[in-house]
Amino acid sequence: MNTKKVAVIVGSLRKESFNRKVAKEMIRLAPEGLELQIVEIKDLTFFSEDIENSPPQTWTDYKNQIQNSDAVLFVSPEYNRTIPGVLKNAMEIGGRPPKENSWKGKPGAVVTVSPGAIGGMGSNQTIRVAAANLHISMMTQPEAFIGTIKDKLQEDGVTVDEKTAKFLVTFLEAFKSWIEKF
Repeated sequence: MNTKKVAVIVGSLRKESFNRKVAKEMIRLAPEGLELQIVEIKDLTFFSEDIENSPPQTWTDYKNQIQNSDAVLFVSPEYNRTIPGVLKNAMEIGGRPPKENSWKGKPGAVVTVSPGAIGGMGSNQTIRVAAANLHISMMTQPEAFIGTIKDKLQEDGVTVDEKTAKFLVTFLEAFKSWIEKF
């Protein structure tokens, strides 16, 4: 079986973020044939067209990690009904300059995680809009808005409960099928 490499972009910089915990759970729960790896965005400087033609090494390394993946998975919180600035910055850097768009043609998916009830639905939809413009072919179903995350973590504070784990496995199986179409 040909293993597919998935770049996981976590939209939160906080070391103990719920999104990072869910991303790590997805890495643990990934079905055979999917290799998920977090690609860090914390060291990316702000995007500027002034340096786009001679980018810092962090940009080049990041773009190479995206380019060398078979697919991309965004795992993000919602900030003020939209996406965190660091995630938008990372998406922009990966897509610039347009002729060197690292995202182009990759299958993608998004999971949003929130302590609130609606699970980051605004962020989820915003990521989808930005991804479409970057030529990422986003999986449409199942959608993943994981709300009230504090109630879905087990006593260790890291591992998700059985029901959430089952949902994540189903989501990852669907994502694997989506990736195989490309």
